[in-house]
Amino acid sequence: MAKKNPATRQSKGKVRQNILERINLHAAGIDIGANFHFVAVGEECAEENVRKFDAFTSDLHRMADWLSEHHIQTVVMESTGVYWIPAFQILEQRGLEVKLVNAAHVKNLPGRKSDVSDCQWLQQLHSFGLLNGSFRPKDEVCVLRSFLRLRDTLVKDSSSHILRMQKALTQMNIQVHRVITDITGYSGMAIIRAILDGERNALKLAQMKHPLVKAPTEVIVEALQGDYRTEHLFELQTALDLYDVYQRKILECEAQVEQHLQQWEPKVDFEQALAQTGALQTRSASVRLELHRQAQLVSVCGVDLTRVPGLSTLAVRTIIGETGLDMNCWKSEKHFCSWLKLCPDNRISGGKVLSSRARRTRNRATAMFRLAAQSAMRSQTAIGAFIRRIKARLGAPIAINAGAHKLAQLFYRMLKFGETYVERGQTYYETKYKERLLRNLNRRAKEFGLQLAPL
Repeated sequence: MAKKNPATRQSKGKVRQNILERINLHAAGIDIGANFHFVAVGEECAEENVRKFDAFTSDLHRMADWLSEHHIQTVVMESTGVYWIPAFQILEQRGLEVKLVNAAHVKNLPGRKSDVSDCQWLQQLHSFGLLNGSFRPKDEVCVLRSFLRLRDTLVKDSSSHILRMQKALTQMNIQVHRVITDITGYSGMAIIRAILDGERNALKLAQMKHPLVKAPTEVIVEALQGDYRTEHLFELQTALDLYDVYQRKILECEAQVEQHLQQWEPKVDFEQALAQTGALQTRSASVRLELHRQAQLVSVCGVDLTRVPGLSTLAVRTIIGETGLDMNCWKSEKHFCSWLKLCPDNRISGGKVLSSRARRTRNRATAMFRLAAQSAMRSQTAIGAFIRRIKARLGAPIAINAGAHKLAQLFYRMLKFGETYVERGQTYYETKYKERLLRNLNRRAKEFGLQLAPL
């Protein structure tokens, strides 16, 4: 009788050790659709382990009841759009652990092209613990995010009516945009409203300008002499009315945001934050309102994030609405920047870097960090000097992405460790950069047996 090869026995043992073990024994997978959902549980949990539910609220509750009857503890779902939100919220309210996975991470296999096989594949992968859920902040942060996203939509919609006002003025050959930078500012709106009230005297219209307008009155008078036709005036009136409606809704949305932030647990006393921002000493109503919002953010966050170059009050609100205040959701600042897709996406094959370009994303927090970096690039700060140095070497897009990466790191550290941002200035950065260059040159000179001598 032939003896068994011990190497063969060892390899079989290794194979047995490498067999995947089920981590989530009571797991379910859901394939979300617009009209119906397919739900799959393990074969050991139910004889009929796949069921179809409609998308109505009553059907979602029946789906939750069916999962509870079979002792399901964790659920994973795949979806696009917003169809997953009602099911996610109802299942979460029932005490189930719900995870939303990216559809790009669960690619179809050959022969698996139906909704039934999709939900079964999700359930199988989740039972082995092979799926990572997408990030979803706490419920209070989701409420803030909804208000801020609505505000952003209202601002974009109102901008279309500004273009219609501009079009109507151009058709009447009123060249107000050539003498006034912003037609929605103090001077522009005063002139437009006076025109719609029946004023046609160009001199009287020109005298409505703000004292800070640099254009001479004579030039403004020439620009306001137009062909006032009835159809164009009606178009201008309609666009102005709709613009005013959107502006009122934006103010109401701002009030809802401030009211919701007041319900958050403060980390710093609000009166102390007001004194810190200087809102009590300001006389201007608009500046006082902005400082009041800044003090509210300081009270909620515990640190003044608006001290970071490029981060305004609106930018901080938008980023917090997307990420929340709990930075423990990410293991480190590197994981945070990777989630924002601000780090290089290295694609290596055969030891060769094919591409290191950052991945594309629709993350609103990422867009706000990049916008802040673009604003900080023109500032006389250390971050501004860093971005300008990268821009001179690699170009503006890469420099803005690198600046956004640095701003995201500062944002993470300030929220997680409660650190205060201290601006060192452009001169400090340039001095440190020259010192680093000299150290590198000295090191390279020693490698070649040389010594640097100053001129």
